[in-house]
Amino acid sequence: MDFGLEFYKGKKVLVTGHTGFKGTWMCMVLSQFGAQVTGYALEPPTEPSVFALSGVGSRIRSVKGDIRDLAHMQQVFDEAQPEIVIHMAAQPIVRESYRNPVYTYEVNVMGTVNILECARTHACVRSFVNVTTDKVYLNKEWEWGYRENEELNGYDPYSNSKSCSELVTSSYRNSFLNQDYGSGDQDIRPAAVSTARAGNVIGGGDFAADRIIPDCVRAVLEGREIVVRNPYSIRPYQHVLEPIAVYLMLAAKQYEDPRYAGSYNVGPDETDCCTTGEIVTLFCEKWNQKTGQQAAWRNEYDGGPHEANFLKLDCAKLKSVFGWKPVWNVEKAMEMIVEWTIAYHDGKGLAELMDKQIEMFFSHG
Repeated sequence: MDFGLEFYKGKKVLVTGHTGFKGTWMCMVLSQFGAQVTGYALEPPTEPSVFALSGVGSRIRSVKGDIRDLAHMQQVFDEAQPEIVIHMAAQPIVRESYRNPVYTYEVNVMGTVNILECARTHACVRSFVNVTTDKVYLNKEWEWGYRENEELNGYDPYSNSKSCSELVTSSYRNSFLNQDYGSGDQDIRPAAVSTARAGNVIGGGDFAADRIIPDCVRAVLEGREIVVRNPYSIRPYQHVLEPIAVYLMLAAKQYEDPRYAGSYNVGPDETDCCTTGEIVTLFCEKWNQKTGQQAAWRNEYDGGPHEANFLKLDCAKLKSVFGWKPVWNVEKAMEMIVEWTIAYHDGKGLAELMDKQIEMFFSHG
């Protein structure tokens, strides 16, 4: 499908969390389509980082900042005058949320309040997308996908904080951003506000702790067996470019017509909802085919903190409203991850490779 990203040429876009894995890929896409990007984030959360390896910082204006710092964020909005805001900054790791629940809530809830307050007080903002997660739903472990009207009540501190972020966004939308507010200028068009709930995202350059693909990458690069702590949990896996394309399509569509604003699930087709064991097996197969090595994994359930065993999304709304469908299945996504990882290991140009993968994706290759 045509995501309509030519819309972004010359547009002023602010991306929070731009130094993270998804944020880096987001900025690479936006820069390729000619947007004027301002990124607002802490230093990259990992070392190494895809942000540094991609060199995307030279293509955008990169501002170091904490989304808990409202005054600084207001200053950045004053300077950047963004038309479109993509809010991606978060504490995104379930296990880390058990270790540091207060910090998780500060970032994921009050950070959302702060960025929405900046949108409320800056008439330049026409379109706002808050990126949340499939884990916002009250998980009843049933076999069908969750729909956008299902109950929000994530279990662990990360998931629950993102449920709260959804509720904060809804309140700001209803209270301030669906009407002219504060300025007295009735010609100001209100901002269109949406939330996007994505399933598990995979792709080249993810170095985070406690995520299955980064764990696989670290193991094979170090020549050791992959350890899987819960091989039977079912997740919707998709390449990072899948949700990014949707976030940008949604932000553009609602900019032009606020009736598109709302909440949308972003996930793969049913066939790409895999167990953790299946996704690791696929990684090993693709890695072994490309390198001639013999990567393998072992089941080592560690009895860790609660995580959902069964979680799927129903993406019928996204398909019905926009005629959307996934571009890459999970097998193609894994090929792209292995290609990226080999290039990283060999010290080859990652910016060029990422540009190539983006071009391939958006030409439906």
